[in-house]
Amino acid sequence: MLRLALYGFVAISAGVASFFIQNSTIVSMTTGLSIGLFVPVVDEVAQNWGNIRHLWYSLRYRGRSIRVSTSYLFKIKIDGKYLLIRGSRYPNQFQPVGGVHKRSPQGSAVLADMGVTDDNLIPLDAVSYGDLRLRVPGKKIGHFFRWFDSRSGREDSPWREFQEELLEGGILPQGKFPHIMHNYLRREVDRIRYSEWADSLEILVRDIYELVPNQEQEDALRQTMVSGHTDVIWVTSEQIKRRGAIPGQAHTVEVSAHSKAVL
Repeated sequence: MLRLALYGFVAISAGVASFFIQNSTIVSMTTGLSIGLFVPVVDEVAQNWGNIRHLWYSLRYRGRSIRVSTSYLFKIKIDGKYLLIRGSRYPNQFQPVGGVHKRSPQGSAVLADMGVTDDNLIPLDAVSYGDLRLRVPGKKIGHFFRWFDSRSGREDSPWREFQEELLEGGILPQGKFPHIMHNYLRREVDRIRYSEWADSLEILVRDIYELVPNQEQEDALRQTMVSGHTDVIWVTSEQIKRRGAIPGQAHTVEVSAHSKAVL
């Protein structure tokens, strides 16, 4: 952000100066400098667009409370199909493996200093304790995302939900998954919007990971396709896009809307 501000200041200054300088050689130099800096300015804007947007939110909504929920999802794909698991809070719905990030006591202290409080939509219990489902003062949105991007004081691995949902639940054999390899794909940050359910402004954040199984793990995953386990399904990308529907067939499987994030 500092580099962007510096580039912008120099480019604008050079452009303005060219209107007041009479010497043609100097005008050409200042004009060239202004044009030359245009590309790095655009590049810096593109790289820092999320930070710029959050800074704008901090100004525009500084007097409001904003609900922020951050989570991570696993893309698990074998033989052209995606693994989805039955939701714990919505048992009639299937969704990617994953869940809400947790924060450490150190992270909680940092957030408390910002005036961040726990969200009150979901009961605070042993399962939801420490979740990054929060109410953030609008003026602190930029500060919150700088903390979140630092990865300090918060969960920074998708292992916990993988272990809880697939291994503890007996869907996959623990002996074949003493550890996992995964690729980090991307982060999706929704634009701020009003949520009727939350009765407040809301920003949803999702980190997307891709499981990279070894051959033994891939075979174990493939076995779940024929195991008949009622808490897991394998679906095509079209089924995910259609929320579980298959043209010409009765709609028997409900797929969550956020499952599209793993495509």
